[in-house]
Amino acid sequence: ASNGLYYFRLRANNGQALLASEGYSSKAGCLNGVNAVKSIGKADDSYERKTSTNGKYYFNLKASNGQIIGNSEIYEVVTARDNAISAAQTMVTDAIVNDETVQELIKKDPLALLCQRSDCERCNVVREK
Repeated sequence: ASNGLYYFRLRANNGQALLASEGYSSKAGCLNGVNAVKSIGKADDSYERKTSTNGKYYFNLKASNGQIIGNSEIYEVVTARDNAISAAQTMVTDAIVNDETVQELIKKDPLALLCQRSDCERCNVVREK
């Protein structure tokens, strides 16, 4: 992210963000957060169901030590929040990590991921284009 922090989101198959993390100062810390979600995300008691001050609904995913790992968006009705929790529980085990830091690097410098060997035919073909 532009603020130098790393974030993750758990998305449903339709692309909707089910869970968003807080910012992590390191990529390794962020990946630890992803692994924590995969580890505890199926357990119903890991989800703290909340009502905001304006009467809308959301949830937090909490680690066994009580630390919030991620939170949801705000939902208008309680059933939408509960459906999002069910979807998150389904998605966590097989969630695919899409590392957007690599995508950002490639956008900034398309040659950044090429090796430095002068005899590498694949990389030399790309460099010549």
